[in-house]
Amino acid sequence: MNNLKSTMMLGGLLALSFAAQAEQSHLDSVIQQGQLRVCTTGDYKPYTVKAEDGEYSGIDIAMARSLADSLGVKVEWVQTTWKTLMPDMLAGKCDIGVGGISVTLERQKKAFFSTTLDVDGKIPLVRCEDQALYQTVEQINQPSVRLVEPAGGTNEAFVHAFLPKAQLRLHDNVTIFQELLDKKADVMITDASEALYQQKLKPGLCAVNPKQFMQYGEKAYLLPRDDMTWKLYVDQWLHLAKVTGNYQKVLGQWIATPEPK
Repeated sequence: MNNLKSTMMLGGLLALSFAAQAEQSHLDSVIQQGQLRVCTTGDYKPYTVKAEDGEYSGIDIAMARSLADSLGVKVEWVQTTWKTLMPDMLAGKCDIGVGGISVTLERQKKAFFSTTLDVDGKIPLVRCEDQALYQTVEQINQPSVRLVEPAGGTNEAFVHAFLPKAQLRLHDNVTIFQELLDKKADVMITDASEALYQQKLKPGLCAVNPKQFMQYGEKAYLLPRDDMTWKLYVDQWLHLAKVTGNYQKVLGQWIATPEPK
């Protein structure tokens, strides 16, 4: 009987050992595979920009490269869209999603977020001569107002929730700002960070009340909800990037004088 118990106990210990070996952390997988799969849209300056030659740049692109360097691996860019970002994450195509991603409870239901990068919020971006016309939700939520937004992101969601009376047209997020300048649209609701960047980039466009958000928001990196070890590593890397000034240095390369949020 004692021999039988000993055999059963040994078998149980071996099974636990094999199970532990089989349950490899996401962090270990990234390191062993030698690559960090980064999902990004490439259409959201100053966070993620894809050039015609296929090269990516931007604040979060530089940070993704820094994360890969910390792991001793290479970056594999995974092209996605705002509509397919979460499906791609759930399908296991991404180790991390970057590019000005807003924290939402809907996304939190399906994935993890890193610690917060920055506080941001929704504001109108309009032609400078029209600033007085589009100061409030009440002014914008009118049938005569033409809104233009990229499909599938939090900008479109804000319009559906708070500006249902206005005319909404969906457009790609690269040439969308020219629609405002060409007077094909009146207002784009976007994050204050993007509005301020485009205001600096394109004379004639103005961010309306960039310190008074119509909706509070935060930005973070999107992570698979399969392993806390991976999230803890990313959070610690991001913490050190901030306290050492590396994150601020990257910000400074894209935003010379960031506006307080």
